[in-house]
Amino acid sequence: MAFSEKWNRRSFLGTLSALAAAAWSPRKLFAAPAAVAGADTTPATAISGFGSSGNVYDELGLTTIINAVGTMTVFGGSILRPEIEAVMAQAGRHFVPVVELEVAAGKRISQMLKLPAGYTALVTSGAAAAMQSGLAGILTGNNPKFIQQIPDLTGMKTEVIIQKTHRNPFDHQLRTTGIKLVVVETKDELVKAINPQTAMMHFSNFANDVGQIKVEEWVKIAHEHNIPAFIDAAADTPPVSHLWDYANMGYDLICFSGGKAIRGPQCAGLLIGREELVANALLNNSPHEDVIGRSQKVGKEEIVGMVKALELFLKEDHEALDKEWRARLDHISGQITKILGVTTGFPTPGIANHVPTMDIDWDPKKITITPRDVSVALKKGTPSIVIDSGDNRAGLTVTSFMLQPGEEKIIAAKLVEVLKAHSA
Repeated sequence: MAFSEKWNRRSFLGTLSALAAAAWSPRKLFAAPAAVAGADTTPATAISGFGSSGNVYDELGLTTIINAVGTMTVFGGSILRPEIEAVMAQAGRHFVPVVELEVAAGKRISQMLKLPAGYTALVTSGAAAAMQSGLAGILTGNNPKFIQQIPDLTGMKTEVIIQKTHRNPFDHQLRTTGIKLVVVETKDELVKAINPQTAMMHFSNFANDVGQIKVEEWVKIAHEHNIPAFIDAAADTPPVSHLWDYANMGYDLICFSGGKAIRGPQCAGLLIGREELVANALLNNSPHEDVIGRSQKVGKEEIVGMVKALELFLKEDHEALDKEWRARLDHISGQITKILGVTTGFPTPGIANHVPTMDIDWDPKKITITPRDVSVALKKGTPSIVIDSGDNRAGLTVTSFMLQPGEEKIIAAKLVEVLKAHSA
């Protein structure tokens, strides 16, 4: 099917107004009282065959792990809250026009986050997808020819400026659009790099400390030259305020992961930004066909689940959670530091994954096993425990916020067992 102009930028923004005028509410997507017509009264389904044991991973011959490394995509991100699972199940039992759902969800999210006037949100299939679709929308606008043509950028701008220290594997999503990354280090280099082919200036927020041009100056320079500024803040909650800080700072587009600390669906993310740019991003994304983001499908279940996840995340007592996470680390530390030569420290990452973390070190003269070998032993053990093996430092690092209640005791006991076995 050829690209349809039905859902162009104007109709996207018009739909926002129409929904508001009609007092349409996303509550219709959520649970309704049984007395309301059309309410979901489907009884719980008994499971037969696959899944009937209650452990699908065991049935597939896989070993589940105790996750002491945090919300890593390779291990499945985070664990959904039961309320989110329930809401997603409700969404899965009905049909709805996905584009209209995206618009309504974006409006609800912008209201919850109290975003600046003229901002909205789009639920994507992850933060990386938000980067690609957001840039694609900047490049193509709402031009159907350009939307079908990309990554052939004939007739479009072709360059994105990024700091050298901000290069990372995720800028692959930028390059898939066909653009050329122009790498700079200093403010003078940045200003000289700006030219009529500059489509966007990209900022990797977790690298703010190492780049010469900081987060507030980057967007200021972009706007002085009428260039959209995008900030990748995928893992930058908590603190919860980051969900609106960068919009208030003036960034035109911002992306977040849905499946990390927000604990939404792992295959969901957020693109927050100016309405026109978000509308154009949606035009380049699924459910539209013959678009670069068609493969980045996000289902109605994930869209609704992301709305619910944000609602719960905003209501959480984040100070209480922080204390709980620290208490888990304190328990582990209290047990392993009884072993001669073992020490612990408690750094908290400054930006991304800003959660309580514990470094474990030991005197190699007193304990002869290496951190990597400890990590391997724990992973191969029963239960399997995954701990950062110290690729970037000479020790172990434990992140507690994805641990389930009681798992800190298992980790402490296993660490004590392995370290004592190699004590000199």
